[in-house]
Amino acid sequence: MTPSTNPVAALQDALLGAVAELDTGPAEAGPAVAATGPATLWRIFDAQVTSRHLDVVARELQAEGRGFYTIGSAGHESNAVVAEALRATDPALLHYRSGGFYVARAGQVDGSTPIRDIVQSLIGSADEPIAGGRHKVFGHAALSIIPQTSTIASHLPRAVGLALALHRARRLGVEPPWPDDSVVVCSFGDASANHSTATGAINTALNTAYRGLPMPLLLVCEDNGTGISVPTPTGWIRAAYGSRPGLTYIAVDGSDTVAALEAATEAARLVRERRRPVFLHLRTVRYLGHAGSDAEITYRSHTEIVADYQRDPVLGTARALVGAGAATGADLTARYHQIRARVDAVVAEVAESPQLGSAAEIVAPLSPRTPELVADAAKRLRKPDGEAAPATLAESINTTLAAALDNDHRVVVFGEDVGRKGGVYGVTRGLSRRFGQARVFDTLLDEQSILGFGLGAGLAGLLPVPEIQYLAYLHNAEDQLRGEAASLSFFSRGQYRNPLVVRIAGLAYQRGFGGHFHNDNAVAVLRDIPGLVVACPARGDDAAAMLRTCLAAASVDGTVCVFLEPIALYHTRDLFADGDGGWLAADAGEHVPIGRARVHGEGRDLTIVTFANGVRMSLRVARRLAQRGIAVRVLDLRWLAPLPVDDIVRAAEATGRVLVVDETRHAAGVGEGVLSALVESGYAGSAARVSAHDSFVPLGTAANHVLLSEHDIETAAVELAEKE
Repeated sequence: MTPSTNPVAALQDALLGAVAELDTGPAEAGPAVAATGPATLWRIFDAQVTSRHLDVVARELQAEGRGFYTIGSAGHESNAVVAEALRATDPALLHYRSGGFYVARAGQVDGSTPIRDIVQSLIGSADEPIAGGRHKVFGHAALSIIPQTSTIASHLPRAVGLALALHRARRLGVEPPWPDDSVVVCSFGDASANHSTATGAINTALNTAYRGLPMPLLLVCEDNGTGISVPTPTGWIRAAYGSRPGLTYIAVDGSDTVAALEAATEAARLVRERRRPVFLHLRTVRYLGHAGSDAEITYRSHTEIVADYQRDPVLGTARALVGAGAATGADLTARYHQIRARVDAVVAEVAESPQLGSAAEIVAPLSPRTPELVADAAKRLRKPDGEAAPATLAESINTTLAAALDNDHRVVVFGEDVGRKGGVYGVTRGLSRRFGQARVFDTLLDEQSILGFGLGAGLAGLLPVPEIQYLAYLHNAEDQLRGEAASLSFFSRGQYRNPLVVRIAGLAYQRGFGGHFHNDNAVAVLRDIPGLVVACPARGDDAAAMLRTCLAAASVDGTVCVFLEPIALYHTRDLFADGDGGWLAADAGEHVPIGRARVHGEGRDLTIVTFANGVRMSLRVARRLAQRGIAVRVLDLRWLAPLPVDDIVRAAEATGRVLVVDETRHAAGVGEGVLSALVESGYAGSAARVSAHDSFVPLGTAANHVLLSEHDIETAAVELAEKE
């Protein structure tokens, strides 16, 4: 049997043949083996073999048309020793090859059923305990394993954020769901270690520790030497991470189970006692290719594949057991087959498990809504009673954040320059001085780390309000929203949530500081994320009410919100003429339900549907149109996701003519969603759209050539209003 004809059978034959030969050799137990103890070695062996059999079953189920996932852990089972070295209460964010860890962790918690859990995940069973058949992930709330898809190390920023947030939460009087001396463990592959997400997260961990802040993070790099088919240069992980200041580096060969357990135990001890990051470089081997569809023989030679059989971590544990006099080769072979029989029995039991049966069932945990509870929570975030003075957009956001910080000790506000400086535009001015640097603070200039802290802080029980300084900067880190924040509730059936309100300064039209990085109107990426709520206030009163709603929804429902703030309107005071104060608005202490628009005016000739800067421009145009006898109502969407469809249709039908004023790009903005909603509702009136060009925004007055103007709006409005 060769790896090219049947890699699974070849690997099993090599392992069992090597185990059988252990009986013929000397049974010498060194002091390390004796210190480890047979019971520990048996636990590790059972977890490793269970994980190996589950990888094989995954391929068998797929071949039968019953399974859907074959990226396995074969060769990585040495990660079981990491679980053995930790406590079952240490939060874990795992690499997708950490099957041995999962099974070993489950063995530490009474009543766990790891075989059933994983088989159900392989077949997409709706009864699977964490994701409910939505994806194959390693996760379980009772095991303190937070489900991660762990693509390109995207879970590392969250792990760093959680490690930082555990101490901060307790300092603020919030009790996280894990003990005081917990270690956050995060595993990832050697190929992922090169990704900017990983390097940025590790840099943030080191920067945090350098500043003297607790960072109880155990980083486990499972280094099998290959990223799908691309080899990792020999020695690269050690060269990249072996001598980083502030990072304790421990390397060990995973095929030596006793040494690996010693290394993992020491790594866990150092993190737990020193509250500083440790990098455990666990050298592994990868068997059976990247996944079931990967023909490894096409890029690795037969000789290379066979040579790796001697590095099998299961064989390493078998050697240790025989060396300790705790087992014979025959004992181990029998145990191997017994475990396979257990796996087969579970497969037979769950063969008829129910699958997800409808779209409604699938999306149920994505973004739950309890509007009555949100309304009640929003009331508790108001500032003390008293008549509010008319304020700008920026002033209203500042006041609302202050009230939230005052009324809810879980709220933390952070980002680039938000602390002492008070934000580039002064929106958070005075908050750090008033509430302290533990609650309003500056971060590294790294958007992935900013969002990562938010993701970790939410898990620790805080209510995080991170700021991304400009919309264009979000694009460096948007996968933290798409792949991590918005998906966590989906992949855990709501057992884990990401309460998060991300403030982003964005959109165009600001003067004196232009260019595409500071005038970015690319919002399509946000509207494309399932479950994400996108709020976009135009005026101060709406900003206050909507921000309260977002904070309340995050607190009550675990909602992930983006609060998109139009930079050009931050300090705008006037509407029609200099000095009229027409854009100032007083906070009435209300809240705005998610997905409800606002109508200005009662015109019967034309409805303008718009948002943000478009609201002010459209109101100015509407006044001029009134002088020409065209009565206009302006509908401010306020929410870009979900769109206020009912309000759009109602306003459209009131006039029979709709002009969509979309300041974002024509090919991918907001307007097409509005028009689609009208079409799908059966709206039979006239409709048109004006928008910005499909272009980056240039500097200076050149921006006027590509951005939407009042002239564009007025011309289109007149044409539509006069249309028969």
